[in-house]
Amino acid sequence: MNWEQLYNLLGIRDFIYFISSPQIQDMLFPVKLVFIVFSMFFLVGVVYFTLNSSWLQYKFLEDVTEFFSWQSYGLRQITRRWGKIKKRIELGSEAELKLAIIEADDFLNEVLEDAGFEEKTFEESVKKAGRLISPILNDILRARELRNSIVYNPDYKLNLEQAKRILNVYESAINTIGIS
Repeated sequence: MNWEQLYNLLGIRDFIYFISSPQIQDMLFPVKLVFIVFSMFFLVGVVYFTLNSSWLQYKFLEDVTEFFSWQSYGLRQITRRWGKIKKRIELGSEAELKLAIIEADDFLNEVLEDAGFEEKTFEESVKKAGRLISPILNDILRARELRNSIVYNPDYKLNLEQAKRILNVYESAINTIGIS
């Protein structure tokens, strides 16, 4: 049995001739137009939502940024934000030192949340991330106490060396959690 006989036996040839006949094609023309309109509508919708969502940025632009900067996208953001905090130290005034410590603490809290260590309190979050930052866990908790003293006691005195030491603790924790 060859293909020609199989087509005739199953009626495939007749079906193909019937579907491709000009009469059927004329009757299906409005249906084809409806499907073309729907296809165009959905294509425009997909393009619109792709361009207006963060998905394209997430999938494409992050990779390009990482390629040209030779560092991971998250690390680049951490470095940029930490640079702003360090600039406050360079100004040297006590108010700027206090603000730098408060911002560093807030930044560490955000990094903890982004890494999935979100808890009810900061101390619980830090303890949950303890395996990553175990060598400096107590230093972080002391830094948080100092930050609370700054926030709740406006007369708290802070010197440059103390501020640098505290910021080094925060920087170490942020880099450790942010990279992992």
